[in-house]
Amino acid sequence: MSKHKKAAAAAKLSKDKMACNKPRRTPGHKTKSHVVKACDNGKEKIIRFGQQGVKGAGKNPQTAKDKARKKSYYARHNAQDSKPSKMSARYWSHKVKW
Repeated sequence: MSKHKKAAAAAKLSKDKMACNKPRRTPGHKTKSHVVKACDNGKEKIIRFGQQGVKGAGKNPQTAKDKARKKSYYARHNAQDSKPSKMSARYWSHKVKW
């Protein structure tokens, strides 16, 4: 599949065909690494999140470098606030990548 066809396929997401709250990778998307159809209280929203090509530190980082990356990420994204809703990219980014 060519680069152009991948981008076109990524752009034509059907909200009806996606499962609720099931994130998936989007390797053909230009900038975002994941997409999810967020469903909460009867509302549905397509959310793209994560920088393409960047790996998170994981749930339990082992090295000092990964621990520092995770700490910096959470500091940048205001993680000390109350729990974000499922309708935000921050919620999904924390859950999937970090």
